Amino acid sequence: MFGLLMTLFVILCLFLALFILIQAGKGDMGLGSLGGGSQMLFGGAGGQEFFEKATWIMGALFICGALGLTILKTKEAETSRLDDYQAPLTQPKQPQKQTPPQTNETPQEKPITKDTSEK
Repeated sequence: MFGLLMTLFVILCLFLALFILIQAGKGDMGLGSLGGGSQMLFGGAGGQEFFEKATWIMGALFICGALGLTILKTKEAETSRLDDYQAPLTQPKQPQKQTPPQTNETPQEKPITKDTSEK
């Protein structure tokens, strides 16, 4: 669905750019001044009026299409692909505590000696 709407939006953008370039500007610097035959096809001033109306309509469709595609993509991004994912139920292994090796020997104590020498 999104791909189809995006393709239609790109086609609309191309037609909008084409219609803007075809129109004769106020200074006759656009591509519309190269052909000259377009005024003969639609009449003296009728051609420019048609292109202006078509440009305004396509401009409005462009703005609505851009907003619509943005909203559609945002709603698509709110749903995650991982929503249906079930994590495995195994618990992570607890690290085993290392106990010191047990010996049967008791530690020997050092005898305490008093220093009786005087300085």
